[in-house]
Amino acid sequence: MQILDEIQLTGLTVFGRHGVFEHERENGQEFLIDLRLQVDLAVAAASDDVVDTVHYGELAEKVAAVVAGEPVNLIETLAQRIADVVLADKRVTQVAVTVHKPHAPIPLTFSDVSVTIVRVTTGAQ
Repeated sequence: MQILDEIQLTGLTVFGRHGVFEHERENGQEFLIDLRLQVDLAVAAASDDVVDTVHYGELAEKVAAVVAGEPVNLIETLAQRIADVVLADKRVTQVAVTVHKPHAPIPLTFSDVSVTIVRVTTGAQ
């Protein structure tokens, strides 16, 4: 059975030190994270109990710890690390992670740079 229920968390803003340039690691910058989780929400809807769903507040804290944690060169790598944290909850069947780097070192005017990855758990349809 395909689950179409979703939990979304958008615009999670966290300071991190990711990038290929030394000044990015040294000075750091803000990253914005968007998550779209596919989760069967029927049990939570019926029980009205937070233990039956993915607690988005706790998830936000886990994701923030990844972004604020060990630096990586690529936001692609950061997105994968975030996806791994999200998929550790076996109720999540799919996650889309977007990492925005609005202050990327590009010498032109732009509003955002982002990478989105989508990961599906084994056995999910």
